[in-house]
Amino acid sequence: MYCTIEKEVLSRHFPKISLTVTNMNMSDNDDFGDNTLGKRITRYGKVSGNMSKLAITLAGEKYLGLNIEREEHASKLVKSLGNLKGPLMKVGQILATIPEALPKEYAEEFRQLQCNAPPMGWNFVRRRMKAELGSNWEKKFKTFEKEATAAASLGQVHRATSPDGKALACKLQYPDMHSAIDADLSQLKLIFSLYEKYDKSIKTTAIHNELSDRLREELDYKLEARYTKLYEYMLKDESNVHVAKIIDELSTDRLLTSTWMEGSPIMGYIDSDQETRSTLAMNMFRAWYTPLYKYGVIHGDPHMGNYNVRSDLSINLMDFGCVRVFPPSFIGGVIDLYHALQNSDFDLSAHAYKTWGFKDLSREQIETLNIWAKFLYGPILEDKTQPIGVVTEGIYGRDTAEKVHKKLKELGTVHVPREFVFMDRAALGLGSLFLHLKSEINWHRVFNELIDGFDVEKLQKDQDAALSKFGI
Repeated sequence: MYCTIEKEVLSRHFPKISLTVTNMNMSDNDDFGDNTLGKRITRYGKVSGNMSKLAITLAGEKYLGLNIEREEHASKLVKSLGNLKGPLMKVGQILATIPEALPKEYAEEFRQLQCNAPPMGWNFVRRRMKAELGSNWEKKFKTFEKEATAAASLGQVHRATSPDGKALACKLQYPDMHSAIDADLSQLKLIFSLYEKYDKSIKTTAIHNELSDRLREELDYKLEARYTKLYEYMLKDESNVHVAKIIDELSTDRLLTSTWMEGSPIMGYIDSDQETRSTLAMNMFRAWYTPLYKYGVIHGDPHMGNYNVRSDLSINLMDFGCVRVFPPSFIGGVIDLYHALQNSDFDLSAHAYKTWGFKDLSREQIETLNIWAKFLYGPILEDKTQPIGVVTEGIYGRDTAEKVHKKLKELGTVHVPREFVFMDRAALGLGSLFLHLKSEINWHRVFNELIDGFDVEKLQKDQDAALSKFGI
């Protein structure tokens, strides 16, 4: 009875949301065909079923006052989504970073949705490798492990060795991910429409567009190969950061082969001595922010499956499917806002937001956005050794985000520029890691050394040369 009432309420307030559910399943035996109608229907059914359950639950709470066991429901929902390979896993992470897009219990569960999906079986692997490298593909390797070493949202990695004994990593894309992205992004748009029905403080159109572009790029393994080479070039002077070398002759549109980089999970170091933990934090900082301030490029996916630690505490940086190239003027705005906050210069902060693409902001909106900016910039504003910040309710920055969001609700709608999706994601992801490491560094001096001599025109020149060099 409750379910029927909930659906009626949901359709009345959110008429565009589909409640169709299908029991069709994908298996290892699915073909690797194009964007077929049947596969899209399958994916739409699975995704909309999960998203509809979430929408119905939240609508039932909001409009009927039903008492929902949120933690239990959130756990089951996320487990279901984790078994459904595809970009929705990444979408869940993004949703968790938007204040009040989801209740806290759901945000916490979605935040943990990373790379725990079960891998595809050997039948899939064998067919994928044959399709990409030909029927004699096994002869191109000395060894090839049948079991995946890692399974992520869009593909899985197998360890192998070359005929001359070199350790390799082979990343295979899951079947029909184009259909998965179409279905998942369509459902994300519905979730955003649900969000905007009762909260008009933040427009999500640009966020959705940014996610769409970046997720579609992640399916282009040839582009990822070029990004990997770009990162090797940008970090060539960073002795404490390493990037794998792409094996072009063993890479295709849906297979990416590179040298294997041995390392340990960084969370294994959280109980190490202070010097070790701070060294790791510094190496991670350099890995992410040297490319940003020297070339206007950032690795947009800082979750723990994308890096590990060598025995000398240097960092192996991996998986360059989610890379964002920013206009040099945007990076100039980042530095302008830093100086604005340093000197309490309201006009300069207004200029920075305008440079980024914010439009028609009132003075009150700028002052409110500066609350969030002061949180993100806080560790680099004071010339002293200190930790990066504090964690509230398990999520780095959540209390500040909620404070800002509540104030923005009172002031009117803000159109957030799309560039902020992965800039914020990187900042919050790394900040959370630094908190786990309990690292203590003079972030002010590190940052100022990094931006010393910064010039927008020089950045434009260096960026153009680097992107041209690798055909990006």
